[in-house]
Amino acid sequence: MKLGTSFPTCVVGLVLLAGGYAIPLHSQAAATRKPRIAVMDFDYGTVQTASAAVFGTNVDVGKGITNLLVTDMVKDGNFSVIERTALDKVLNEQNFSNSNRADPNSAAKIGKLLGVDAIVVGTITESGNETKKTGMGGGGGGLGGFGLGGFHHSDSKANVGITARIINIDTGEIMAVADGSGQSSRSSTSMLGGGGNWHGFGGGNADFGSSDFQQTIIGEATKNAVQQLATNLDGQSAKVPVRTIVVEGVVAAVDSGQIILNVGAKAGVKVGDQFNVLRVTKEIKDPTTGAVLRRLTTTVGVVKATDVDDISAICAPVSGTGFKVGDVIKTTTQ
Repeated sequence: MKLGTSFPTCVVGLVLLAGGYAIPLHSQAAATRKPRIAVMDFDYGTVQTASAAVFGTNVDVGKGITNLLVTDMVKDGNFSVIERTALDKVLNEQNFSNSNRADPNSAAKIGKLLGVDAIVVGTITESGNETKKTGMGGGGGGLGGFGLGGFHHSDSKANVGITARIINIDTGEIMAVADGSGQSSRSSTSMLGGGGNWHGFGGGNADFGSSDFQQTIIGEATKNAVQQLATNLDGQSAKVPVRTIVVEGVVAAVDSGQIILNVGAKAGVKVGDQFNVLRVTKEIKDPTTGAVLRRLTTTVGVVKATDVDDISAICAPVSGTGFKVGDVIKTTTQ
């Protein structure tokens, strides 16, 4: 391969060569790997007051619905869904607030740090025994039926509606939209009707996956809505391209067997990525202009990222020895 005079830190889908020429990457893995996504906690601003009145605290019903959705999407199998712990770590590091849950630009930033192909944001749009639509941003209005036990009308059925958007993490654009709606098959005078005693909340979180909750009429409606949304999102997987990122940089330090690179999460590096380590042995220059035409290299070994921050990565050797500062590293990661 013909390398230029510098090593770009991150190129999506292209390899840059000397003179500004670019060659698209054609990776066999890109054609077979499932799109990798992260699902943000759904915005629940429109139901926050009602749910707090019922639970006596601010229960995160958006997180409860999201956890159900992730479980269903993993079962459907068209997407690879990022682990919740990885998402929470990035959200905490970025001081991500609940008000940003439905914001495409904020979601795109989180998606880049996670190294996913796309990110899903969503909003609760309908709940209880009333139907009051709201904007995707979650602003304005209340959903006066969501309070669990918040209505006392005879023969009422529970209704739940949710909507989601798949966001392009490079542009913040919406690639696909999906909805889910559910209604209980039973009627009751209370949203908690039929479920016995349900206390599946604590620390502000709601356990919507519990069997007790799903036996209530609101739990049944929620489960049906989430299952429909998961199916509809699954059907949009073809609209989410697998991102291919070429990461190139150099070894910045070697310390006690650790190899520190000058590229990190901002360049697309993730924990577990492996890099070929090369050493430049000779530069071939244009005799007329002095521009570097080609760098000849030898392989030093392979290293694996064990810890990554925004601008650097710590790696452990996989093979090879004698790594030095200035050695070139490169990988094609997806």
